[in-house]
Amino acid sequence: QVQLVESGGGLVQAGDSLSVSCAASGGTFAPFVMGWFRQAQGKEREFVAAISRSGARTYNADSVKGRFAISRDNAKNTVYLQMNSLKPEDTAVYYCAARTGYITSMKLHEYDYWGQGTQVTVSS
Repeated sequence: QVQLVESGGGLVQAGDSLSVSCAASGGTFAPFVMGWFRQAQGKEREFVAAISRSGARTYNADSVKGRFAISRDNAKNTVYLQMNSLKPEDTAVYYCAARTGYITSMKLHEYDYWGQGTQVTVSS
């Protein structure tokens, strides 16, 4: 079973950049599609970005296009989310998730493993 641990969250100001990471253990990382989701207080968890098993294809939510970038390093069993031009509305707990299979999904319920989340707070 795969365990996912996020790191790198914190408090930043609007316009700043921040990178969060997710390290996987307990299994082979490369066969998993990886995704980032976020959940703001009082709101439902939503899709942020996803990356194919090889890293060749990425998908971003419209709300973060042009600002966030997902990447992965299969040799390090790690997926990253680089966040630029952060806005207060980006404040949320950010979760990474792993999906078995090869379809790069944006659907929350199609992911099999989840990390515990890391808080990102953007002040205005």
